[in-house]
Amino acid sequence: MSVITKALRRNSMPLLALRGLAVFPGVIYHLDIGRKKSLEALRAAMSRNQTLFLVSQQNTEEESPELDQLYPVGTVAVVRQILKLPGDGVRVLVEGQYRAMVTSVIEENPYFNVVVTECRERNFADELKELAMSRQLTARYNAYEQLAEHQPRDTEAHLTEDMSCAELIDNIASVLPIKLEEKNRILALTTVSSRAKLLLELLSREQAVMEIENTISRRVQEQVDENQKDYYLREQMKAINEELGNTEDPFEEAAEYRAKIEKLNASDEVKKTLLEECRKLERMPDNSHEATVIHLYLDTCLQLPWNDRCKENIQLEKARKVLDRDHYGMQKVKERVLEALAVRQLDPNVKGQILCLVGPPGVGKTSIARSIAETTGRPYVRVSLGGVRDESEIRGHRRTYIGAMMGRIMMAMKRAKVKNPLILLDEIDKLSHDYNGDPASALLEVLDSEQNVAFVDRYVDMPYDLSDVLFITTANDASAIPAPLYDRMDVIKLGSYTAEEKWHIAKEHLIGKQIKANGLKSAQIRFSDEVIREIIDGYTREAGVRQLEREIGRICRKAACRIVEGKAKRVTVSSAEEFLGTRKFKPDALSHQDEIGVVNGLAWTSAGGEMLPIEVAILDGTGKIELTGSLGDVMKESARIAISYARAHAREWQIERDFYKTKDIHIHAPEGAVPKDGPSAGIAMTTALISALTGIPVRSDVAMTGEISLRGRVLPIGGLREKSMAAYTHRIKTVIIPGENVPDLEEVDAAVKAGLKFAPVARYEEVLALALTRQPDVAVDVIADAAEPIVPPIVESARRPCRDRS
Repeated sequence: MSVITKALRRNSMPLLALRGLAVFPGVIYHLDIGRKKSLEALRAAMSRNQTLFLVSQQNTEEESPELDQLYPVGTVAVVRQILKLPGDGVRVLVEGQYRAMVTSVIEENPYFNVVVTECRERNFADELKELAMSRQLTARYNAYEQLAEHQPRDTEAHLTEDMSCAELIDNIASVLPIKLEEKNRILALTTVSSRAKLLLELLSREQAVMEIENTISRRVQEQVDENQKDYYLREQMKAINEELGNTEDPFEEAAEYRAKIEKLNASDEVKKTLLEECRKLERMPDNSHEATVIHLYLDTCLQLPWNDRCKENIQLEKARKVLDRDHYGMQKVKERVLEALAVRQLDPNVKGQILCLVGPPGVGKTSIARSIAETTGRPYVRVSLGGVRDESEIRGHRRTYIGAMMGRIMMAMKRAKVKNPLILLDEIDKLSHDYNGDPASALLEVLDSEQNVAFVDRYVDMPYDLSDVLFITTANDASAIPAPLYDRMDVIKLGSYTAEEKWHIAKEHLIGKQIKANGLKSAQIRFSDEVIREIIDGYTREAGVRQLEREIGRICRKAACRIVEGKAKRVTVSSAEEFLGTRKFKPDALSHQDEIGVVNGLAWTSAGGEMLPIEVAILDGTGKIELTGSLGDVMKESARIAISYARAHAREWQIERDFYKTKDIHIHAPEGAVPKDGPSAGIAMTTALISALTGIPVRSDVAMTGEISLRGRVLPIGGLREKSMAAYTHRIKTVIIPGENVPDLEEVDAAVKAGLKFAPVARYEEVLALALTRQPDVAVDVIADAAEPIVPPIVESARRPCRDRS
């Protein structure tokens, strides 16, 4: 190493690059150092004479700047104190000594080791000029200090009378909130007068800015009240943006809401309420919970169709074609729907037409509603009510609750996007209630044309007109609908399908639908007519066609598997057992042999009609009565009436008069796990009991339904259409029905009426004549002994028609 190089190294010092900071001579600074190169420079300085060359880097984002990326002039400073910070960083207290600039670089790694030359200053030639400039600087800075009295600042200059003009400049420049580039311009000037002139210009500019800020503050202070601190801050931001000409407006969001509200197709009352919410939003902090609630409320209300309507186009011929295309049979149901549409075509403003489609599952209630929506051109929205037990599900929640939202009715309107959609309220009979209220009662207002013109959802909290909505409801069991709600609807009953109707539905609708759903083409699979009937009779036992569609889908999937595996190019389904396995239901489910004490009863369920065999066994005993088969209270009462009626006529039919003392009677309804109830098994129980007591068999091709009174009257029942369908399915020949149910035969399918013989009866004696294989011997003397209790005449009170479940 040469002598010159050694000399340079002895006179060199470490260079430390500063980000966002310029160090002036005579000023003390706190520096936080964390970069590796800066830490190495600090260690080198501490190992020598504690001297550093501090210079600002031009780009504050640069992590490891080169020498050409630093300002040319810096400050030589002495390290006064070092404080260890958490991690690898340190805090250093330094004091600036003199201006300098780099003349040569000794080394760049692991830190910049440079030789610097002090920048010689040229002071004022005239002491008076220096004094005048010092006074000017001091006065200008004091004026700035007074303007900035209420402004937050990190530090302020400490000026003394004995300072020179150069010292004043460095102290003031170090605390003035000017750009880093401007501070380095002051640092680089070697003439004190030039530095003083530049600093005076910058002080004048900052003083003007501070005056504008104070003017803005005073203007805002005059506009707001002292207690409205939050509002004051927002107005201050607004005034600042207006003064500086910024395009960003902190109230832009509220203005956007106002513009949307003005364009909203709603009444003036609705707009007034929403505009009031906008005013509340302006006075709240953006991050407050209440502001979030208002945002959500405004967004929700703006999405509701307050007065937007779709054009309704009703054409009866088109409606008839759509209904025939989508549904087979159900002529009376289609006629009733067309009647409702015809009334709307004559008077589009007609109110109160709320249809309720009642029928077992799978008969097409939902699809009928969808077809009506298609024919009328209304948007279709389905609302499921099954299992709804909270009134708020219908009326909505108040906005004070966390997670509040509108009820299902208003949510449906939001999805529909028009004021006159078709809303399907599905499974209205499955509503329940608990301590949260009764949703069925909340629906009373929705489904009442006199009240729903001003329906109030708790969340929206404004009247909303639902009178233009076409409501259609569905139910499986009409008896489960509360009476006030039932009274508001026009009920249309959909019955079970006959086997012939199922065959047509499968052939014309279900097979094509499942072929497409399983990726097949109509040329790849073929169902014979016999297979369709075999599926209906042997694999399904339902009122509708859902299970039938599932079984057809199973066959299509198996056929698709064969085609993909290359076993066949075209599958012909000639046997259901080949694809579906063993038959689930045997063709002769009932015994066709006349038996003693066994009667074919008929029952109605939500899934359609069913056969309900009644069995009676007479055993030696002490007069015990056993009732089994999950019988309900009403059905147990029918059994007791049958026993009392048999006792009253025991002598007439040659029955032991004390059988109720010496015999045990066991009445049973098979399928004991299935609950059963209702009065319509009365004549069936009585017939089975008399057959068992007399030993006369009951005809197996006869089925019966009807309630019996103590005096032997046969009273009317419900569900005749479904019950007759069950008798037809089980190949019964004669069905005994109450005489008062004869008008209900109009609802029975034509194929059922053609295949069955209906025998109306008014008295129970007529039932025995039809049901037993022979008549019991009638006693010559039918007058009872005086000791025998006589059944007194009973005056039957007027009774409303029951919805029978048995």
